[in-house]
Amino acid sequence: MAIYIFSDAHLGSGSPENEKLKYQKVKEIIELVKTDGERLVILGDLFDFWFEYKHAMPKDQFPILNLLYDLNNKGIPVDYVSGNHDLWMDDFFTEQLGLILHKDFLNMEYRGKKLHLIHGDGLSPNDKGYHFLKKILRNPVNIWLYRKLPPDWAIPLAKFVSGSSRDYTTRREHHFEKDYEDYAKSKLSEGFDLIAIGHLHIPVYKEFENGIYINTGDFINHFSYVKITPDSVTLNYLK
Repeated sequence: MAIYIFSDAHLGSGSPENEKLKYQKVKEIIELVKTDGERLVILGDLFDFWFEYKHAMPKDQFPILNLLYDLNNKGIPVDYVSGNHDLWMDDFFTEQLGLILHKDFLNMEYRGKKLHLIHGDGLSPNDKGYHFLKKILRNPVNIWLYRKLPPDWAIPLAKFVSGSSRDYTTRREHHFEKDYEDYAKSKLSEGFDLIAIGHLHIPVYKEFENGIYINTGDFINHFSYVKITPDSVTLNYLK
């Protein structure tokens, strides 16, 4: 039995052909989880934009939500660690899908190993622009005001903003690689055995004397994922 981890599909951000491919790849990894998985962890940004209204949801994401609902119904827990495109999650994932939602990070034990799992937005101390933006986006007053917009206006606007955020991250991701490795080393020094981070969209696997650092990559270009068994930790790619 294994734990599977992936992140950063940003569903809804690409062309119809690209979205179809991403959906098929997410479906593939869920099928893998069904074969020998005991848990699935999604390290954020499954959707390019997610904002919860009380009585509305993006209808184009229903097929993916249904896959997650079905996986949970089969008795396989699904953990969702929120990312920077998930700042406006409320209770839909927990109440309607049965997922376990974690704000910011998830610490867990697996077969005697301590895991620190995090999406990773804002980990770099040099990313001052995002630190400022995050405070604005998480402000309760701003969220309340945005919710007053009709969904047919709000969702296209949010997709535009999300696309700008994703482009910003893509342009600067290589500048932050060392900061993310330094963060992983600091957590390993605290006693964790494995650090898994998303957000950068760059698959990374590094072994140190006191543990392993993995960046999950993405489900846009790399279709990379982590598989943890009692005997191994691997970074894999869907063909």
